[in-house]
Amino acid sequence: MDENRITGTARNFGGKAEEGVGRVTGDAKTQVRGMADEAAGAAQDLYGQARDTAADAAFGDLCLTSFDVHSSFVAHHKYLLRLRPSMLSAYEQIVSGR
Repeated sequence: MDENRITGTARNFGGKAEEGVGRVTGDAKTQVRGMADEAAGAAQDLYGQARDTAADAAFGDLCLTSFDVHSSFVAHHKYLLRLRPSMLSAYEQIVSGR
């Protein structure tokens, strides 16, 4: 298993916890940071999955079709794009450094 999968999953769970803390305390910045970490963790996990898949395919253990790759990409993309509109302005403020 690729180390990016483990690290990404850990970051995803940490982001979920941080988002929860932000929600409970009413701190929008903490909540958005948690959501960003969660998304980054999911992306890192997806990268690790892609590396694992490529390694498996290189050794002939797995026959991967373009439909499988596309379906996986779409599913993870929908997950990454789940920022709630109410959090988007806070996220943009953090990114812009305000």
